[in-house]
Amino acid sequence: MTADVGTTPWDGRAVLAEPARDAAREWSADEAVTALFSAHYRGLVRLAVLLLHDEQAAEDVVQDAYVGLHRRWWRLRDADKALGYLRTSVVNGARSALRHRGVADRYVAARRQVDEQTVASAETGALALLRHREVLEAVRRLPARQREAIVLRYYAELSEAEIADAMGVSKGSVKSHAARGMAALRLGLEQAP
Repeated sequence: MTADVGTTPWDGRAVLAEPARDAAREWSADEAVTALFSAHYRGLVRLAVLLLHDEQAAEDVVQDAYVGLHRRWWRLRDADKALGYLRTSVVNGARSALRHRGVADRYVAARRQVDEQTVASAETGALALLRHREVLEAVRRLPARQREAIVLRYYAELSEAEIADAMGVSKGSVKSHAARGMAALRLGLEQAP
């Protein structure tokens, strides 16, 4: 048996009939991860970029998540939860990369002890572009958990339950982190020059 044409059990949109679900369970790790990769790679990279602010590191984190899923495919009890597993892996990988980056940055700063100068750009650009940068900077200044809740909610458009699952916290914590993050963003953008 095969699934309907153009659908996979992990695309998040199509609901498969029970015979198709049974067929999906028989997919090998290679087939399943390939289908997930083609359907969700770009979105997961964008999510990681928003958390890490570094495209190359984001791609590494997402690739590591796919490798981990492939390695542990046989342990996955419900194939429909593979996308959730990948999101959680990406969020956790981003946290780890940020911790590593913080340690490396502190080491470099201690070794160099050089004052950094902020150089203003030669042109201001369009007002919309400037505002966009202000918003991204304000998001970057948020504490990690608040930033994760805001990005997962407003960029990835996940539900509170999906965010809670990806972050490994309760729904109440998601609401709390999101509310505090939005308040901090409002305050930061109002005080911006």
